[in-house]
Amino acid sequence: MRSRYTAFAVHDADHLARTWHPRTRPAELEFDDTVWEGLVVEDADEHGDAATVSFRATWRRGDERGAVAERSRFLRRAGRWVYVDGDST
Repeated sequence: MRSRYTAFAVHDADHLARTWHPRTRPAELEFDDTVWEGLVVEDADEHGDAATVSFRATWRRGDERGAVAERSRFLRRAGRWVYVDGDST
């Protein structure tokens, strides 16, 4: 989760693609001028090859500020965790 947050912050589309499940990965990733300011992982549960991570990430865009909260689902594929999808909270 932390590496994906960092990839969003530095616009690393290659890392995001590698860590996104091929079934749900978008064909292209677009970045805007959002500045990601912080990540708090609130909860993480692992059950075999499935896991969930609840997080809150804060952002800034010009004078506007906000936060994203999500409960993300991950699966282990070939020994690596990949993001499947998530529900905003």
